[in-house]
Amino acid sequence: MTKARQRLGRVAEDLVARRLESQGWMIVERNARTRTGELDLIALDGGTLVFVEVKASRAGSRHGPVCPAHAVGPRKRAQVRLLAREWLGARRGPSGVAGYRFDVVGVSLGGDGLANVDHIRGAF
Repeated sequence: MTKARQRLGRVAEDLVARRLESQGWMIVERNARTRTGELDLIALDGGTLVFVEVKASRAGSRHGPVCPAHAVGPRKRAQVRLLAREWLGARRGPSGVAGYRFDVVGVSLGGDGLANVDHIRGAF
């Protein structure tokens, strides 16, 4: 992954984390490493533990789908599920969790500094 792409991903993850916190979510962990990969964000939405996959692109980019969230296909969904199981197996997680959910947040960053955010709750 190129440095520019990594930087874009970090900017998008920061934006999503701040946005979720402003909506009352608690960020449990960012860039959570497991044996086989990394989860972007793990957060609590009330009593629900949410594994959040963040996808970013530059608006007007010729690369990737118009909506970055659509880039999360079957292979990526299976990988995120596996990573979530690994994470839960290695940690107790926060207490009082009533359920689990997988969300995808697509972020399109415009050249004007504005971002279009597409949050798909319960994406898979």
